[in-house]
Amino acid sequence: MEGKPGDFAISLTVKDGKAALDFYTRAFGAAELYRLALPEAMGGGIAHAEFQLGNQVIYLSEAYPDWGAKAMAGGEVASCLLGTNVADCDAAHARAVEAGATTLSEPADQAWGWRTAIVLDPFGYRWNLRQQIEEISPEELERRFQAMMEG
Repeated sequence: MEGKPGDFAISLTVKDGKAALDFYTRAFGAAELYRLALPEAMGGGIAHAEFQLGNQVIYLSEAYPDWGAKAMAGGEVASCLLGTNVADCDAAHARAVEAGATTLSEPADQAWGWRTAIVLDPFGYRWNLRQQIEEISPEELERRFQAMMEG
């Protein structure tokens, strides 16, 4: 597969697209690119929107079961983990929590050279906030992994 950064997009399906766009802007500094709202006669929801985090474009829509787009039921958590690189993990974590995210793991340095925190957004998606703090070789990563697995 050929392409450049940002050529791959994921799509999030939520119950309230307007609230989700607001949350992602406040929590992660997302830049909304555009939104296509349905007419009020059809509920006025978000049929499709796009926002950008870094060089990644993310699609968003509300649940429309007739089109095969289903949002998670309240309390469900997506099995996927979305990662976003940040300049300051602690500040990014605080911003996300202030916007309404729930902490799943506090900011901490990891053996693989990153400081990470994981938050759950109000729509059931988990986000890994990642700050690279050290560059390590694949060999060093393997050594650290084995040491970690040995306890």
